[in-house]
Amino acid sequence: MSKYVPDVLSRRWVIVSPQRLGRPDQNKKTKKKKDHVCPFCPGNERLTTPEVLRFGKGEPNKPGWLVRVIPNKFPITDFHEVIIHAPSCHQELDQLPTSHLELIFKAYRERYNFYRKKGQVLIFSNHREHAGASLKHSHSQLVVLPFQIDLDTLIREPLANVVKENKFFVVYCPEFSQWPYEIWITPKTINTRDGRDDGKVFGDITDEEIKDLSEIFKETVRSMEKIYKKQPLSDIPFSYNFYIYPKENWYLRIIPRFIYRAGFELGTGLSVNIVDPVAAAARYRGVEEKMEAVLKKLRKF
Repeated sequence: MSKYVPDVLSRRWVIVSPQRLGRPDQNKKTKKKKDHVCPFCPGNERLTTPEVLRFGKGEPNKPGWLVRVIPNKFPITDFHEVIIHAPSCHQELDQLPTSHLELIFKAYRERYNFYRKKGQVLIFSNHREHAGASLKHSHSQLVVLPFQIDLDTLIREPLANVVKENKFFVVYCPEFSQWPYEIWITPKTINTRDGRDDGKVFGDITDEEIKDLSEIFKETVRSMEKIYKKQPLSDIPFSYNFYIYPKENWYLRIIPRFIYRAGFELGTGLSVNIVDPVAAAARYRGVEEKMEAVLKKLRKF
């Protein structure tokens, strides 16, 4: 069982979860071949807890699945699940077909709604080692936190520095971005009568909206990786985190892990963003590339 320890002065909480100590870590170097067996790959279902949801064919806890949800063996909270994105150990989210991403977001929605009356449902993903992933097989996680816990998460930021949009969603770099090239995907849920948000949570998303979200999420991550390759800010391999805000007026926040956090940030709780969100949005939109193309043409004259 996990233990919640409050700090009365700061109103922050710490979760004491000793069971996390035993989780597997593929990033550790080892000579033992058995340590490299991926429990998330098809054929290894016996190595995980019994599944609670699957999309695809086959019998429960057998191969044939496309997306699989299992309780976490090493939970942070009392309710903690793993969403395995795909059977392949080598496919990242942005490499999957849009139709497959739709299945993943539908799994998120189903499990969110399963727990929404039991606590605050946070869905998050750690992409690669620097972002906190202990297993390389692409996956997300879902945790449920008591309603009385005051989560240190941002409410939806106002629209600014818009990158792109489609029928249901807007992608933008908020003025309050705490990380270089941080980017948010938010629903177009403004009530045109009074200008207020409609108060929906992620579990209220429709199939049509999931299709739009899958498409724009894939495009955004691909743009992020393109920026990383063209303008690396450190020696950190490409990695990122994302989470879905658990309360009303939800959004999906993607945090590129292009830099290290150091003593100043840890000591003060302040964030130092070395890339202006205005410039970040312009780069996402490809403004600089378009300018370079124009200048290249002008040089020919």
